[in-house]
Amino acid sequence: MDEGRPDESKAKQRFLFISLMRVAGVVMVLLGLIITTDTTPLPNWLGWVLVALGVTEALLVPQALARKWSSKNRK
Repeated sequence: MDEGRPDESKAKQRFLFISLMRVAGVVMVLLGLIITTDTTPLPNWLGWVLVALGVTEALLVPQALARKWSSKNRK
């Protein structure tokens, strides 16, 4: 097996994980907005908490992971 393949596989896994984090964040925002429209018996504050967590997960967490896993930081 080629020596470059494990790094490529790891990069693909990291890209997939970052993409899944973004999608999960968007789903959390949508669920939070559904809860805040009083269509469910859940309290409004729970919906706003989900919206805040979802925005954080969709926007900030992928950037932090990409920065952490960046190959530019390696020596």
